[in-house]
Amino acid sequence: MTTRIVHGGGITAAARQYGGRPEEWLDLSTGINPNPVTLPEIPVAAWHRLPDQYLQERAREAARSYYRSGDILPLPVPGTQSVIQLLPKLVTGGSVAIFSPTYGEYARAFTLAGLQVRQVSTIAELTTDDRLVVAVNPNNPDGRVLPIEQLRELHDRQREQGGLLLVDEAFGDVEPAASMAPFAASIPNLIIFRSFGKFFGLAGLRLGFVIAEASILTRFEDWLGPWAVSGPALSIAASLMESDTNAIRNRILQRHSALEAVLRRSKLHVAGGTALFALVADDRAEGIYTHLCRHHILVRKFDYARNWLRFGLAPDEAADERLAGVFEDYST
Repeated sequence: MTTRIVHGGGITAAARQYGGRPEEWLDLSTGINPNPVTLPEIPVAAWHRLPDQYLQERAREAARSYYRSGDILPLPVPGTQSVIQLLPKLVTGGSVAIFSPTYGEYARAFTLAGLQVRQVSTIAELTTDDRLVVAVNPNNPDGRVLPIEQLRELHDRQREQGGLLLVDEAFGDVEPAASMAPFAASIPNLIIFRSFGKFFGLAGLRLGFVIAEASILTRFEDWLGPWAVSGPALSIAASLMESDTNAIRNRILQRHSALEAVLRRSKLHVAGGTALFALVADDRAEGIYTHLCRHHILVRKFDYARNWLRFGLAPDEAADERLAGVFEDYST
């Protein structure tokens, strides 16, 4: 898997193909909160100066409290995609096992680095040659959740054979009880990735966090170099993580319920998903995708599962009705 992956969010390309101005389209192709939070006030110094130690420390302390990572201060990074690119540096010999299907950039990064990649679906398929195991939890795009007990068992297995376990919790904010972060300080050889922009609706900020033992965080920090995350991003993250996020979570859950209601009303089978998206399995997926595009609604399709479509959340009730109305016009 070395070809570039087509991700969600390609509104401009879709508009060029199907017409309309990009701002007229309803973008349901990503797993991002469609109602971005109100930005907190950003001190002028955050724009004027290079991000200093105070900003770093405040953001890391806020992240420690928000993610409940105990003695570990999460490392801010310029989006988790930036550290996915660095993961091959942690692997010497052996193979990499990825619970699949999942976010395709993992397999691509390891393959481009010349590592052997094995895509597995169960723990029983793992071998002693797997130096790194990757589990996206909750998973994208099917929403599979591996329970804490199973992840800890998986970690113990990796530790015994000198390997690493990476748990990507990019979609974990709405389900904090399923996070491995509270255990990270007591179990080495574990790496956790967290995305900031998805839950807060600020994907353009390009911010994520890594939770791991100090030796691993130091390596990532060295590889990224100084000032990897901007001062404004650190300031925004600290303020929002220090605030009460219950209203954000409740709004996301309301929007998810509304999306599933539209899909079921339209006689579509919801095969999985997380709070931020729903996965539909339908043999008419290609035709449905094209029909939606002709009505300037973009969803996510998959080259490896032609019967799958992923629907992100609509921002409001009017958008729900727009989607429902387009489905009413669809005929096979």
